Amino acid sequence: MIGVQGVMSRISELKAQLGITPPAPNAAFAGALTEATGKTATSGVTGRSVVDAAKKYLGTPYVFGSTDPAKGLDCSALVQRAYKDLGVDLPRTSQEQARAGTKVDGLKNAKPGDILAFDSPVDHVAIYLGDNKMIAAPKPGDHVKIQSVYETPTHIRRVVGTEAAGGISASIAPAAVRPASLQNSTSLAGVPYADMFLKAGAKYDVSPKLLAAVAKVESGYNPKAVSPAGAQGLMQLMPATARGLGVHNSFDPQQAINGAAKLLSSHLKEFKSLPLALAAYNAGGGNVHKYGGIPPFSETQAYVPKVQKALAALG
Repeated sequence: MIGVQGVMSRISELKAQLGITPPAPNAAFAGALTEATGKTATSGVTGRSVVDAAKKYLGTPYVFGSTDPAKGLDCSALVQRAYKDLGVDLPRTSQEQARAGTKVDGLKNAKPGDILAFDSPVDHVAIYLGDNKMIAAPKPGDHVKIQSVYETPTHIRRVVGTEAAGGISASIAPAAVRPASLQNSTSLAGVPYADMFLKAGAKYDVSPKLLAAVAKVESGYNPKAVSPAGAQGLMQLMPATARGLGVHNSFDPQQAINGAAKLLSSHLKEFKSLPLALAAYNAGGGNVHKYGGIPPFSETQAYVPKVQKALAALG
């Protein structure tokens, strides 16, 4: 079952294949704006920033029809989300995205951030990274990852870094590029230990809501919790891990939260992806490197979306 959203997404794609998809609602306005000013609303957004935005979703499961990173993303949702995090609105389907922006003639002229579209009619899109690499949500059972450009794209489109946006409306988001679920993340009304999450988040540059979501999944906000494997406290730190983080008492909520914030901050900087950082928190960074993504452990496979769901529930 792909759900109503998935069905509607598929209908949109079929309409596009048949040539009956209406133009994007803002196309006329954006086109007129470009013609009148000679500039586009995407000024200030670079292809490199698009690449960085997309990399935040490395490890996110492929889910057809889903636009919610907490549940998963399909190929066009990944492209749309990466641009959206920068304040650039793109159409939803791969066929529409293959007409966005301006045409690029051949992969040799492609730049990081360009949209690569494949097949005719188009059934897959990705974001070009440079050096014959791309980031994509490939197929069911897989996850967002970096791949070689394995076949010649049928369309290459440039949406940013050009003087013609081809009908894409945009405004530049003032916030730093990060997954939408981590933006506006300072309100934790009613959440246990909210003040501690806020202080640790500010100290280690980690979303307080992410810390709260991890605590909820790890221990249900129970500072005395002990797992069968020996993980301890609110954030379920293993004794050896706790020592390495400078945590002397994992049952002390403040120490545990600071230790977890320090660890998550390190993982986020290393992997540049929320799902991979969560996988590293659960299974260790070594295993994430070993398997090139979320390790194939049933616990870790369940843990990552569970925390993402808890994070989304916090608003």
